[in-house]
Amino acid sequence: MPLDEISALVQTGESETLEFKSTTGTRREAARTICAMLNQHGGQVLFGVTSEGNVVGQQVSERTIEGLSAELQRIDPPVFPTVERVSTAEGREVLVVRVSQGTARPYAYRGTTYRRVGNTTVAMSADEYNQMLFERMHSEQRWENQPATGWTVDDLDVGEIRRTVAEAVQRGRLEETLSRDPEDLLRGLGLLRDGVLFRAAAVLFGKAERIEFDMPQCLLRVARFRGLDKMEFLDNRQFNGNAFALLASAERFLRDTLPIAGRFEPDRFERIDEPLYPPLATREALANALCHRDYSIGGGSVGVAIYDDRLEVTSSGPLHFGLTPEKLFAPHESRPWNPLIAGTFYRRGVIERWGSGTLKIAEQVSAAGLPPPEIEDDGGCVTVRFRHGHPLIQQSTGTDSIKRQEAILALLDRAEDGLALREIRAQLGPQTNERRLREDLAILKNRGLVAPVGYGRGARWKRL
Repeated sequence: MPLDEISALVQTGESETLEFKSTTGTRREAARTICAMLNQHGGQVLFGVTSEGNVVGQQVSERTIEGLSAELQRIDPPVFPTVERVSTAEGREVLVVRVSQGTARPYAYRGTTYRRVGNTTVAMSADEYNQMLFERMHSEQRWENQPATGWTVDDLDVGEIRRTVAEAVQRGRLEETLSRDPEDLLRGLGLLRDGVLFRAAAVLFGKAERIEFDMPQCLLRVARFRGLDKMEFLDNRQFNGNAFALLASAERFLRDTLPIAGRFEPDRFERIDEPLYPPLATREALANALCHRDYSIGGGSVGVAIYDDRLEVTSSGPLHFGLTPEKLFAPHESRPWNPLIAGTFYRRGVIERWGSGTLKIAEQVSAAGLPPPEIEDDGGCVTVRFRHGHPLIQQSTGTDSIKRQEAILALLDRAEDGLALREIRAQLGPQTNERRLREDLAILKNRGLVAPVGYGRGARWKRL
């Protein structure tokens, strides 16, 4: 690294991934920082730079390097940071110690684990340490890849297994096989090894009667509430079954329960009916909930809740691997909590690309003209929230209101100078209620389809 690059780096200031040390006399503090960086996003420590950002360098000998290396060797598990010497004026040097995010986290220095908070290094809490250790062990031993004790292929939906494999082969996501034997198909999906079924196989393909008895956490709760809170139910049901069955039940509930949003386009007389929320976005949210939830929580479930102003999809368990709601809406690495389950969903075509699910949701919602989706992680569950955010002509308002609004637009299309309220009412017929007519005009105005010209009784409504 040339000296001018060091100077440019120093200008950015100390941060979560950069720290300055005047000399290697503070190597103990530096080793703590290196340990913290290993536990997070990696980083660099510069020796020979003051806390104010002055590049002063220091005298560096072999003994200096040996002392620094000995201190870094007290980090456990062992690591091998990159140490670079950069010459400054008058025979002095800056030492650059660089590490990437560790692959065997959590790391400890002299028996204590550390993390970075801004440009400071602090001891990690016991909960943080345990969570990081759990995530490290997760790659080898996790709930989904443990034996499904007592389960056999007879407890699985063989038709669903064959449909999944056929779809995966058609999409080029699985090698074609001549065998139709369920055990061979499960082995190809990585769900059976040495004759032992994994729990993931039960979650994906288990028959409902066995699932309900043996894995009650394979549960979907759906509800429609009146208003903006959970005080009053309009509908409240729950389903037990495998992941594919639960996905189908959730989508059917949304189709049957969500109102249809009606809209008009300036050049078209016909009303355009569309689902209140984009089906591709809600399907992605449901698939993510089923793939990434924590199945080890015995009382866990996936929930779908519809309120007057929003739709919420919840799943048991927190976000893992350092992911936050903010990071999920930016390009990010995919590290599914249940890779066997997620991998089967991918092969089936339920999810399309690794790490793009939340980005796809945001794109679909934006294209539909809705407010951005929200993600909330409260530590016990993750919630994906959709809002519609504007007045809608909905199926639930009744066909009479929709027909009146269409008739109003037809009248105004033929009236170049517009029509007064009394004229519109007269042409619609004496049975037209004036209060409802005013409500219909307000809806059309909010949709940008009509506008009043003038004030009071003299106002005339015109088509936009």
